[in-house]
Amino acid sequence: MFEIRYIIENEKSFLMEMLYESIHIELEKKPPLDELLYTDELKKYHQNWGRKGDKALVAIDNAGTLVGAVWYRLFSSEERGYGYVNDNTPELGIAIKKEVRGKGLGTQLMYSIIEEAKNNSFNAISLSVDGDNTNAINLYRSLGFEEVRREGTSITMLLKYGSYI
Repeated sequence: MFEIRYIIENEKSFLMEMLYESIHIELEKKPPLDELLYTDELKKYHQNWGRKGDKALVAIDNAGTLVGAVWYRLFSSEERGYGYVNDNTPELGIAIKKEVRGKGLGTQLMYSIIEEAKNNSFNAISLSVDGDNTNAINLYRSLGFEEVRREGTSITMLLKYGSYI
């Protein structure tokens, strides 16, 4: 039903759309993409994309339309993401277009990025999720993610595999 493949260079704008979509803010309060993604808190998620530790996969429907993405990025203790655990654990993000939600694509994308992280010798992967986003939290828990920290409305979750240190 969906094809999942590595993102290509000319699809970075789609990755930006999906990053914007992944940010859990009430629609009427959400600033425009060009404003929100260039705040100091969020530009670290996309600036200089393609550096070591960056990986993104996209999902394409039967018509060839991009409908979702999952990605991860390594952060350092000096430049922490919201789901930062340590310098050796990539933080992932995921978003799916509204019209294809509820069809198993989120699970498919999560399995793909977890496998990608394992293949790239990472022993764990982390994420940050809004505490009100119960659908996402339930998905992450079903995949083995465990809560490691809460800050404000944000929950940091971690999936360990291999020999995690």
